[in-house]
Amino acid sequence: MNQTSDLLQSVFGFDSFRPGQAAIVDAVNAGEDVLAIMPTGGGKSLCFQLPALCRDGVTVVISPLIALMRDQVRALREAGVEAGSLTSGNTEEETEEVFQALDEGRLKLLYMAPERLANGGAVQLLRRINVTLLAVDEAHCVSQWGHDFRPDYLKIGTLRAQLDDVQIAAFTATADAETRYEIGKRLFGGESPTTFLEGFDRPNISLAFQPKDQPRRQLTEFVAARKGQSGIVYCSSRNKTEVLAQALRDEGHSALYYHAGMDSEGRRIAENRFQREDGLIVCATVAFGMGIDKPDIRFVVHADLPKSIESYYQEIGRAGRDGAPADTLTLYGSDDIRLRRSQIDEGLAPADRKGADHARLNALLGLAEALECRRKTLLGYFGEDMETCGNCDLCTTAPEVFDGTDAVRKALSAILRTGEYFGVGHLTDVLLGNMTDKVEARNHDALPTFGVGKEYNRKQWQTIFRQMMGHDLIRPDVERMGGLVMTQTARPILRGEASINLRMDTIRKAGAAPSRRAPVALVAEEDEPILSALKMKRRELAEALRAPAYVIFPDKTLIEMATHKPVTLDDFSRLNGVGAKKLEKYGTVFLAVLNGAGEDMHPVRRKLAGKPAGDIFDQLKVAQLELASGPHGTEKPMSCSTSLLAKVAGQRPDSTAALVRIIGEAKAERFGDAFLEILAQI
Repeated sequence: MNQTSDLLQSVFGFDSFRPGQAAIVDAVNAGEDVLAIMPTGGGKSLCFQLPALCRDGVTVVISPLIALMRDQVRALREAGVEAGSLTSGNTEEETEEVFQALDEGRLKLLYMAPERLANGGAVQLLRRINVTLLAVDEAHCVSQWGHDFRPDYLKIGTLRAQLDDVQIAAFTATADAETRYEIGKRLFGGESPTTFLEGFDRPNISLAFQPKDQPRRQLTEFVAARKGQSGIVYCSSRNKTEVLAQALRDEGHSALYYHAGMDSEGRRIAENRFQREDGLIVCATVAFGMGIDKPDIRFVVHADLPKSIESYYQEIGRAGRDGAPADTLTLYGSDDIRLRRSQIDEGLAPADRKGADHARLNALLGLAEALECRRKTLLGYFGEDMETCGNCDLCTTAPEVFDGTDAVRKALSAILRTGEYFGVGHLTDVLLGNMTDKVEARNHDALPTFGVGKEYNRKQWQTIFRQMMGHDLIRPDVERMGGLVMTQTARPILRGEASINLRMDTIRKAGAAPSRRAPVALVAEEDEPILSALKMKRRELAEALRAPAYVIFPDKTLIEMATHKPVTLDDFSRLNGVGAKKLEKYGTVFLAVLNGAGEDMHPVRRKLAGKPAGDIFDQLKVAQLELASGPHGTEKPMSCSTSLLAKVAGQRPDSTAALVRIIGEAKAERFGDAFLEILAQI
């Protein structure tokens, strides 16, 4: 086992890398400048934390938020890694502790904000402590924030030059081609780093959309099926976060709200509660998200349509970062679309940018009204191909599809004959044959399309127009006050040269509520009490530590405990997320929850739990007991100490002479042949 694999298992408790991690770690270990774009929950932190342990010197991690830094430092220390942060949130004692660890050469990872690095004294400090790697977390902030309220992000490249072109590894979950270009320009001096663009798929996250139909009921029913789980409900307004949080509390859930209108103390309290409490739901605007590193968020609900498909992807990515199953639900309606359109139209961006933003919103509507697997549609937008996923509502319940060509041609004809200057409301009146003042004033009752769409009602025509936007057949034109215009994609359909399918299930006005996908069970029904008991113990330990629960163990590890029910420390050590430090600190505690009592194991043996040396130790101990009074049981009792047996198991001598050097001649004479026979079989 090489050093990297050994540290991966012994420190972080993982037997293997997640997809893409190994290649990135190898590149960083090889001294290459790296830019890694990985999906949220893809394990990017490990890609700089592990190389930091494989090298001399200090790895400086540049991170945007104090809360995020503190949580990562806590988690590393719990895993037995010397880490610290220098932030404005430090106490004097904490800062002194960090400097002492740096002076003694113990600290491996130092977390700092970009503003701290801009301080003149920071460069001198970093030169003195032998910085061998700059790891830039959330590297997209260089582009997205560097020109705005975090200008010090733009100075990181200068800092690199001041440290004699020290190696840089930059990580982000969000970076389009333009952002990647600017990261390269700002951080790497225009040089091209070794770039890793991992896939965007998060297969553990289920995807579901529902048109709004009593949306509060839809929300409460979804959350009720996941009672006791942590989740985020994203809302389009501050007021709505407060209203929905109260509605969930009225239903017996632990819920709070979060938005930018709260004072800083209120936001801090909400963030801390969400990090530390199990089963807490936060109703929030998009102000909530960055800096939340909670791996066991089990669901994300959009109570309103997100602003774009990119925003949707980023926000659902908060869920299931531990790899365990997570659910999402997006509710959408005509009011949402009008809101998002108006936000684009009323913005200060130039017309071409507004047109691109409308196209992005259309792409999201296309996902909402998809005819086949949602994940296939979503990943297709990001340029990835896949077959059906089996983990979305359309794979679970196939949509009812019909040939909608006739309806679409009628709608396109109405758009064209009214001059492409009107929105859905007026076009619907034309199709339904409603003689409104607006219709009469413009003589639109004389059009051939007047009254040709009476087979559908107003609400159904709104759904048809929405699906047409999703297929990018029509777009609002900013220069025509939001009037709908046809795209080139629509013209073959209008001319009768192409056909199109639409979803009947969203068009048909049926009294029945939309089908709801049951949440994926985290464990078998009979194991749910065990999982609850494990969570209670974890919460108790986390509260004593004043840290988020996942710092002890993430949900995924507890799920493995409840499912596999380890009996011994050796069994426990094989769980994902259980490294040597956590095995020693928490192994017997959780075994007691699982089995009623913890395993009584000598501390020396405990350190060998889960390692090949542990099995060797056990065999040596048995052999020693059999020969304690000699082969015939007539000699003076003799034994090796536990530490000597551990040394033999660890060093594995292959000769009598080598064994004598460890346990001495007398003991080698008594136990040598038996010990060497055991060792030879390994």
